[in-house]
Amino acid sequence: MPRTRSLAWSQLKIGVIAVAAIVLAVMLILAVGGQGGFAWERYELKTKFPNVKGLKSGALVRIAGVDVGKVTGVDFVGAEVQVTLEVNEENQTRITEQSRASIGSLSLLGEPIIEISPSSEGRKLQNGDFIQGTAMGGDFAAMSSSATETLEQVNLVLQGLRKGQGTVGKLFTDEQMYREFNALLQSADGVIAGVNRGQGTLGKLAKDDAAYRQLTASLNDLNAITRRIKAGEGSLGQLLNDDKLAKSISSASGNIDAITGKLSRGEGTAGKLLNDKQLYERITTMTERMDKLVGALDQSLKSADGTAGLLLNDKKLYDNMNGAASEVRGLIAEIKKDPRKYLNVRVSIF
Repeated sequence: MPRTRSLAWSQLKIGVIAVAAIVLAVMLILAVGGQGGFAWERYELKTKFPNVKGLKSGALVRIAGVDVGKVTGVDFVGAEVQVTLEVNEENQTRITEQSRASIGSLSLLGEPIIEISPSSEGRKLQNGDFIQGTAMGGDFAAMSSSATETLEQVNLVLQGLRKGQGTVGKLFTDEQMYREFNALLQSADGVIAGVNRGQGTLGKLAKDDAAYRQLTASLNDLNAITRRIKAGEGSLGQLLNDDKLAKSISSASGNIDAITGKLSRGEGTAGKLLNDKQLYERITTMTERMDKLVGALDQSLKSADGTAGLLLNDKKLYDNMNGAASEVRGLIAEIKKDPRKYLNVRVSIF
């Protein structure tokens, strides 16, 4: 009997140790799976959303990207969905009435999670309190929204291409445009082939070392010219770098502006000519009269009427007048040479 009792006690101790080990293992598993220690180290929060985007129990709860708990329940409450959260107590000071809960995502195509914005202002939420839910948030949500918009834009572009809209759409649907584009590509191939053979300016530049050196020399000369201009050498360099010259040009520009201003205001002769309609009409009338006078004079000369007309049109009269003028010039020359020969004055007294 004593041996039997000893064996039973030994088996009982083994059983107690095994049960304790199992309980400890279960507690450790629950602690690890609970995202925040043991069950008595967590507290419960609730929130509501009109759409939970496929959120399920067991989903992660994060604060500022750090795992702090899990979702323990997703239930309908009226027209909305109530989500129950379990959060470890050490983060309770970071969740206040100013915090907001939103549905995020582990990745662009990952499962949804709950994201809580941390806040140090306002009352600290207690066990069973509600945290206000907002629209889907987080970086992945923004990326998802942006990707959706991009896909919609791509969809619109593809629809336009199918309908033949735009240049590319016409290229896909218009046979004539396709042939023209194909001919353009063939022409481009021909040009490139010519360049490779050294034909034309580009071909010589690509194949001829002398042409390349000449181009390099021209570029060097251009660089030298620009350096001289920057250094203020030459007329253009002085124009760009000489402050006095710039001031002179500015002053001249100001004077021109002043002159144009006076002209616009009708000051001075030119200004009155531009702005005084009566003066303009008088000058126009005077010009018309001068045109008539010149026309009459021209007609008179052509018709040989009057002295001027005869002088221009009668060669004999022109020769006689020319001869008479020559004789007069000769007489004047002789008088200047010997005035006594022609000026013989006698004075007699009674």
